[in-house]
Amino acid sequence: MIRSIVLLSVLAVSAAAQQAANTSLRDQTDKVFAKWDSTVTPGCALSVIKDGQIVYKRGYGMADLDHDLPITPETVFHVASISKQFTAAAILLLAQDGKLSLDDDVHKYIKELPDFGAPITIRHLIHHTSGLRDQWELLGLAGWRYSLDLITDDDVMELISRQKDLNFKPGDKHAYCNTGYTLLAQIVKRVSGQTFREFTTSRIFEPLGMTSTHFRDDHAEIVKHIAYGYEAGKGRNAYRLSVTNFDTVGATSLLTTVEDLARWDENFYNPRVGGPSLVAQQLQRGKLNSGKELNYAFALEHGKYRGLPTVDHGGADAGYRADLLRFPEQHFSVACLCNQADTNPSELTRKVADIYLAEQLKEPPPARAETSTKPVSVPDERLSQYAGLYWKKDEERSARILHKDGKLFFEASEEERLELSPLADNRFLLTVVPLAFAFDQAAGSAPWRLSIQRQSQEKPDVFEQVAEFHPTPEQLSGYAGSYVSGEIDPIYRIVVENGSLTLKRLKSKPRKLRPTIPDYFEGPNGDLHFQRDSAGKITGFLLNTGRIKNFRFTKTA
Repeated sequence: MIRSIVLLSVLAVSAAAQQAANTSLRDQTDKVFAKWDSTVTPGCALSVIKDGQIVYKRGYGMADLDHDLPITPETVFHVASISKQFTAAAILLLAQDGKLSLDDDVHKYIKELPDFGAPITIRHLIHHTSGLRDQWELLGLAGWRYSLDLITDDDVMELISRQKDLNFKPGDKHAYCNTGYTLLAQIVKRVSGQTFREFTTSRIFEPLGMTSTHFRDDHAEIVKHIAYGYEAGKGRNAYRLSVTNFDTVGATSLLTTVEDLARWDENFYNPRVGGPSLVAQQLQRGKLNSGKELNYAFALEHGKYRGLPTVDHGGADAGYRADLLRFPEQHFSVACLCNQADTNPSELTRKVADIYLAEQLKEPPPARAETSTKPVSVPDERLSQYAGLYWKKDEERSARILHKDGKLFFEASEEERLELSPLADNRFLLTVVPLAFAFDQAAGSAPWRLSIQRQSQEKPDVFEQVAEFHPTPEQLSGYAGSYVSGEIDPIYRIVVENGSLTLKRLKSKPRKLRPTIPDYFEGPNGDLHFQRDSAGKITGFLLNTGRIKNFRFTKTA
């Protein structure tokens, strides 16, 4: 009897201690989201998943500011590129069915895709190694206004069918490309005989009990409990609607909840859809032609956080931001879905992991460790030497450094200057992103070199200081004219206004072009490299954006 009483007392104390520990974890988690725990702002939904169970879930902020509807764990979000892992899974299911092979040439299923002289396989599409140009940037060049004009699968396919070049030979490089995942969804549709929505619902979502999840292929569809996307407006707590306007699926357009994502997450441990072989393939890393192995698998990114292996993928469209972060060895995951454009759910999921995995995480977060380094004082004379234009020849890209009022700034654009915090005489940190900047010289009289390194990069981008091009009025007039492309319809008109080149095009405000080096100009939708004939006359230009290379325009008579 006494032993039983003692045992019950011990169990009660243990249960109380566990409850207190859980309360502490939840309180710490709520502090991470305190900024969005409001009735007048957008916010986020969160689920913390351990050993297949949601151990904490909450909504912070509002799903619909017009009607004062709060975010809950049941709120449905557009999750942007998190969609891609489901698209890749659909392809794998068809491969399991014997309906296709990952090494099939995409032309077998997509007849309208141009022949670029080198085979593009399904595997290339999955790992972003196809060399295809990105659909969103192509649509922007063609005059579509992202999330304002309705964009359909037919619009994307028509644009792809007109492409004449690739960014690179398939398999040579890894460059994130939404086009590939739109094509994958088209392959699923054509091989299965179902719509992509029907196939993924019947083969993935229904078997896993993901009852609040589907691919939205009709922008006008009414969806219960949906969160609207927002971006910052003018004034305190002022917001503007920022929602998607898509009838295109595969690369994006998945609607889901943090609760349903927990069901999907558990399929990686106890696979009910596809079995262990599907999970093994989903985690298989891509490879380049060189044999180099990628961190990118089947729309899942292998990484490390504070010494622990992770599997992750985020998403960003309009005012929506999303992240699903998994620690496979700990059987622990965090899903965070937000409806405000300036949120960073990938940072938030890691802060939650800091709380729940505190005893298992081995290293301090790299960004926070470097940010905490005490800034140093750098002589103004030295700062002035670093200022100027830097050029990366192999990629035809520029970077500008400005020296003003005893400080150094990185010019993201003429309107946006970001201060660099000095960590040493020649090392600086841009804490907003974060990016590390380092200046050096090959020899005492050589031009300065600028190395810019992202936290996730293996090697930095290296730029060399160059003299900035200041064209004369006569030189500027030589660039003026009308330019056309065989791959899109709008005419690009370049005129001289107020001593500068200005680009005018469909559905876009006139934009100033800023000179860098001779025949190169920076523009709002990409950088222009003007081409000349043997007589030195301007014949056209090549446009380069982040995900499009050497897009050709010809000058008209």
